[in-house]
Amino acid sequence: MSETVMLSLGSNIGPRKRRLRDAVRSIAANILTDVRCSSIYETDPVGYTDQAPFLNVVVVGETQLSAVDFHEACKGLEIAQGRQHRERWREREIDIDVILYADECVTTEKLSIPHPQFHERRFVLQPAAEVAPQMVDPASGCTIAELLAICLDTSGVSVVQPPITVAT
Repeated sequence: MSETVMLSLGSNIGPRKRRLRDAVRSIAANILTDVRCSSIYETDPVGYTDQAPFLNVVVVGETQLSAVDFHEACKGLEIAQGRQHRERWREREIDIDVILYADECVTTEKLSIPHPQFHERRFVLQPAAEVAPQMVDPASGCTIAELLAICLDTSGVSVVQPPITVAT
């Protein structure tokens, strides 16, 4: 059975656009079908702010993997894309976060779905509303569009490029 999932991808270590493009295409080739990708957004860093701005995209698609296996596949793609381990909130070659996995709530030692802070982050919600405004957060029962409308995050988020194309 196929499940609809939402990912947030980010990079603030150059070449940022290439890293996002390569990650989205790898996701489409290896772990998701029916992929929809948001525009590329430049966003202010959150947490540790003394670093370069990020480029972010949201990807929505279908998977047959379980939530845990899907998360592991995403972490494997990060490593394959050159992700280095750093302190929390620091710069990233590529960051792939599982935001939503169907209507499931999953909590393990390594995984929390829905992503615990996504509803507070404009850099996730704005691109998510572009590709899946009616997708529902099972924890709150709100749609992405509703969460964006009430989001208090005022950090900068602006479109810098159209969506990444994925071969079908």
